Amino acid sequence: MTSTIASRSRALVVDVREVIIPWLTTRVLIAAGFITAYAASEHLVPKDRPNVLTEGLIAWDGTWYRDIAAHGYNAVAPDGLRFFPLFPLLGRALSVVTLGRTDVALILLANVASLFLAIAIRRLVIFERGSTELANRAVWIVCLFPGAFVLAWGYAESLWLLAAVFGFWAIRSRRWGWAIAAGLVVGFSRPLGIALAAPALIELIRVWRQAKNDERALGVVAVASPFAATGVYLLWVNNVFGDAWLPFSVQNTLRGTSANPISRVWEGISQMFGSQRLGDGLHIPFAIAFVVLLVLTFRWWPASYGVFAAIVLMAALGAENWNSLERYGINAFPLALTLAVPARNAKVDRVVTTVLAGGVVALSALAWMGAYVP
Repeated sequence: MTSTIASRSRALVVDVREVIIPWLTTRVLIAAGFITAYAASEHLVPKDRPNVLTEGLIAWDGTWYRDIAAHGYNAVAPDGLRFFPLFPLLGRALSVVTLGRTDVALILLANVASLFLAIAIRRLVIFERGSTELANRAVWIVCLFPGAFVLAWGYAESLWLLAAVFGFWAIRSRRWGWAIAAGLVVGFSRPLGIALAAPALIELIRVWRQAKNDERALGVVAVASPFAATGVYLLWVNNVFGDAWLPFSVQNTLRGTSANPISRVWEGISQMFGSQRLGDGLHIPFAIAFVVLLVLTFRWWPASYGVFAAIVLMAALGAENWNSLERYGINAFPLALTLAVPARNAKVDRVVTTVLAGGVVALSALAWMGAYVP
């Protein structure tokens, strides 16, 4: 037992040593984005600084999570129901340590979760490919992926992604008990949590014939666990607010009605040259890049990775409003793993890393200036 604990401790030290630099680098780049936004606002609107700039790491959706954590859903507008409860509940619990400051608690929780997310990415890639070089490169790309700056903000993304990545390791290694736990966390954290059920089902079907009855039973529960967690929240909403579907329906006013993702992408291309070129047209290069990465994901990774990424990405591309598309891109984390594969070439790696790093600064600065919705 002692030797096992020592071995795991040494492995964790190695993990931390490998991921701490990209994790810290991203936060330096985010700080540069804040400084850029502050300097630009001083020059452009010195007497009318954007509110999101003064909110810092708790800006945009972070303010919703902060208010829910501090006062509950009854104290916010009905739109707040789209923010699932696990993250604010954990923030409220952690606020005991942060002297009642739920905003500080949420930021601390997000940043610690993102550090463990980097470790989970590294271990998952080593498990799948056996390559520490590819694993370390994947960590860099996940940390710098478009929209990943919210992993340092008071957003639920870090917690959700940590559970999703851990869930992939669990279902791929047939550790169904851990997969159930991961499914409950993702289903209780964000509306997209139910997407984890699809790869769980694929992996369960893959091993069904050689599995024993107890493993089959656990696998079925793992597939159902994201739905179960989401269902508990919806039942609570129905009991308190009278409509179980409010967490989904309230998003229609923000993201618009659902559309065919293919036709929506085509419409987006036309918007690049029309009146929306500075609106949704700005998202189309990211949309095209994500679709290309999705195709390559199906080629280079197991089918469960591609299906999960497709569900998350199609949910984003099928919306009338493409705000936060880049954040959905990091939620479809297999896309980042796919980008790490061609980056094994040193020249490609330098180009990819440089472009992504610039993107972190630019997108975070635009978000703090109120010009971009993360």
